[in-house]
Amino acid sequence: MMRQVRRGPAVPPGPRSAYGDPGPAAPPHGAGVPRQPSYVDGQGHEEGAGYGDYDSGYNTGQVYGGSGGRGPGGTAGAPTRAPRPAPNWRRRIKWTAITLATVLVVTSIATYFWADSKLRREVDLSKVIDRPDGGDGTNYLIVGSDSREGMSKEDEKKLHTGGAEGKRTDSMMILHVGGNGDTLISLPRDSDVVVPSYQGSTSGKTYPAQGRHTKLNATYAEDGPTLLVRTIEANTGLRIDHYVEIGFQGFAGIVDAVGGVDITIDKGFKDKWSGADFKAGKQTLNGQQALAFVRTRHAFAASDLQRTKNQQKFLAALAHQVATPSTILNPFKFYPTMGAGLDSLIVDKDMSLWDLGSMFWAMKGVSGGDGTSMNMPISGSVGGNLVWDKAKVKTLVDELNNGEKVTVSGN
Repeated sequence: MMRQVRRGPAVPPGPRSAYGDPGPAAPPHGAGVPRQPSYVDGQGHEEGAGYGDYDSGYNTGQVYGGSGGRGPGGTAGAPTRAPRPAPNWRRRIKWTAITLATVLVVTSIATYFWADSKLRREVDLSKVIDRPDGGDGTNYLIVGSDSREGMSKEDEKKLHTGGAEGKRTDSMMILHVGGNGDTLISLPRDSDVVVPSYQGSTSGKTYPAQGRHTKLNATYAEDGPTLLVRTIEANTGLRIDHYVEIGFQGFAGIVDAVGGVDITIDKGFKDKWSGADFKAGKQTLNGQQALAFVRTRHAFAASDLQRTKNQQKFLAALAHQVATPSTILNPFKFYPTMGAGLDSLIVDKDMSLWDLGSMFWAMKGVSGGDGTSMNMPISGSVGGNLVWDKAKVKTLVDELNNGEKVTVSGN
């Protein structure tokens, strides 16, 4: 039992003067003031009174006070948050397109100047004398040399190139890009030709014609690209507009950069001289294997004629491989391939990237069946050299110069 504490006498109603003096008397119960609970039974309410008779304002979590018009729990005077505007998709798409176009243009320009700076414009065709008139289209002389530039002794052994000094050419092709179809003509290295008068590439001295016969590739070894061009023009009457040369190391580098080249070999063959060892069937050749494939001639009865056909077949497969989306659209493959090719190419001084691109796409077109691939027409041989069929060669050159469809076939 708690001891009851007796309170002092209630302060009578009435005004208080100060500090404890009573102010105005409270209005009697029922005059607009809610009834307050008494503590008669110590429970905080009178006996018989329900909890619903008194609402403290806390039982629903409501906080009384000004809300600044924001509802319960608001803060007086707090600013309201504006709704987030809907995204402007048209504007976003526009600026995304502009950004992508800018990046593409800048990348293309940078790639052009990068590629152009890599071209080795070392051959001066202006030194070639007594040239025939040009005809329809553009004629490219494509040469594969046995240059060992940049190769170590280990590279020479690995690629079976030997260590001979100087440069010779194992493959020569004329690619004619014309309005009536493109034509790829292989010139066998053992072709019998007459050496014309020519101007020395280094000395500038003019050497008169002496009616001397030699193999076509010997003219390249004698005085380089300009004498080779002069000899081809004199023996065919076809003007060469551009010159492109690639060496052993560069050729193997391009094949490796593109990830190898898929090719189908009809009949297996071996050759100790080139290092070739192939079985029949479809396979992927790396740089070393590709070089062996295009250089082999001792394994064939047709010797150099079969080799030129293999060279055309492989170059067609290489052009197709380089032009696939997996190479062009992949910068990690595209730039190494471009770099390997451009670093190893020797071209004439007037060659542009546009000309080089035209040559490449024409080569790809010929490989896809949109053009003609052939050997130079042969009529026989003399002293181990292959003799061109002069009548067929004249017809072929006339058709090329006049923009006519080629009707001549080669061996």
